[in-house]
Amino acid sequence: MKQLPDIGKVSSEIFDEIILPQLGRKRPEVIVGPRHGVDVGVTDLGHNQVMVTTTDPVFVVPPYGWERSGWFAIHILASDAATSGLPPRYITMDLNLPLSITRNEFESLWQVMHRECDKIGMAVISGHTGRYEGCDYPMIGGATVICTGPREGYVTPEMARTGDQIIVTKGAAIEAAGLFAVTFTEKVAQKYDQQTAREAEDIFWQMSVVEDALTAVQAGVREKGVTAMHDATECGVWGGLVEVAQASNVGMVIDKDKIIVQDVVRKVCNLFAIDPFSSISEGTLIITCRPEKAREVVDRLADRNIISSIIGEIVEPQKGLHYYQQGKEHELVHPRVDPFWSAFGKAASQAGK
Repeated sequence: MKQLPDIGKVSSEIFDEIILPQLGRKRPEVIVGPRHGVDVGVTDLGHNQVMVTTTDPVFVVPPYGWERSGWFAIHILASDAATSGLPPRYITMDLNLPLSITRNEFESLWQVMHRECDKIGMAVISGHTGRYEGCDYPMIGGATVICTGPREGYVTPEMARTGDQIIVTKGAAIEAAGLFAVTFTEKVAQKYDQQTAREAEDIFWQMSVVEDALTAVQAGVREKGVTAMHDATECGVWGGLVEVAQASNVGMVIDKDKIIVQDVVRKVCNLFAIDPFSSISEGTLIITCRPEKAREVVDRLADRNIISSIIGEIVEPQKGLHYYQQGKEHELVHPRVDPFWSAFGKAASQAGK
C-alpha cells in the first residue's frame, strides 16, 4: 500500500490517485487546472483576459527575525505566480497564528508583509486572521496570489518547445544555502570565516524569482520569446528541470558544467554535505525560450544584476533527459527526495546538544 511521504510534498502517485480524479465541479472556463510541475492555475475571464492563481503555505520562521520572515513569506508566495509571466496583482491570506505570538511581533511581521506586497504591486483583497491552539511555526496559514492579464500573455511549464534554449538564474541551491547560512551562522564562520558567513547570509535575499520572471518576459513570450518558467523549489535544479520536461512532454540535453553554483553556495553545501543540484532552491528560475531570444533574456537579467546562464536545450521527447559533465553523458532523473530536509534536521539536532 502506498504511503504518504514522511515530509514534504506528496508524491506524483498520491496526486494522481487521490487528488487529480476529484477536483470539484468541472468548469469550461478553467484553462489550466492542477497538474504535475505546473505552479499556477489559469481561468478564462472573457474579453481576452485571464486570471492566474497559485496557493502556498504562509511560511514564517521567527528565528530569522521579523524582517527576513515577512520578506520571505511574501516572496515565496509571489514567486510561483510570477512564473506565469503576468505581474502579481492581488493576494488573499489566511493567518492561523500560534498562541505564542504577541501583538508587537505580529505588528512587526505584518508591516514587512504589507511593504513587500506594495513593492511587488499586490493588494490584499481578503483574508482571515486568528490565534489558535495547535498552530505553530513555520506554517501559519495559507495564501493565494492572483494575476490578471491578456490571454496570450501568460506561460506555464507546459509550453516548452523543441529547439528552446534553457536558462537558469542565480544557480543551484539558493534556498538551501540561504536557510543554512541564517540558521547556522556561527558554524559557517567557524568552518570558513566571518566574511564568508556574511556573504552566505546575504544569499537569503536572493530567494525570490519575481524580478527574474518579470524581467525575462520583457523579451517577449511564447513564439516571441519565453515559452515556460518554473521556480526550482523542492529537489532543486534537477527536480525543476524534470518537472518542466514532464509538463511539456519534451526531452532535454543539459551541460551541467554551465549551471552556476555560486562560490559561497558551494561552500555551504559542502559544509552540510548536500548536493547543490538536488537541494531546494527557491530563487532559482528555470526559463525556456526561443533560441533567437536566449541571449536577450540573459542580457536583460544582467541589466538587473541577476546572474544567469544558458545550460542546454529542449529536444524531442524520444531523446529523453540527459546531462553532460566533463564530456560524459548521464541520465537526468528527478531526485524525488530533497537532501536539504534531513541535513537541516541533523544540523539542528547537533546544534541543540
